[in-house]
Amino acid sequence: MEFCKLEIFIPETHLKQLQIALQNVDAGHIGNYDTCLSYSHVIGTWRPLENAQPYLGKQNEISQEEELKVEVRIKINNLEKTINAIKDVHPYETPVINIIPLLNEA
Repeated sequence: MEFCKLEIFIPETHLKQLQIALQNVDAGHIGNYDTCLSYSHVIGTWRPLENAQPYLGKQNEISQEEELKVEVRIKINNLEKTINAIKDVHPYETPVINIIPLLNEA
């Protein structure tokens, strides 16, 4: 497998920073296009546990906020540097980054 898709959950306020970070590591490069990604609005919920340092919310209280689910295709051999670039601009203590293998090579 040559490609995977990343799903990244992030506040809308950080989308532009994420786009730049992904572009800098060549994520979302498809054929003669770069910076290709899609995003959709979602509602996230979480409860910060003891010792958590949440970006939003309070310890032991369930929080709910709008955020974006960003989807981008990358080459698997760029996975580590792409994850590091995301973490550099992501405000969450523990970012949710799902890695999904892609069977199609086109």
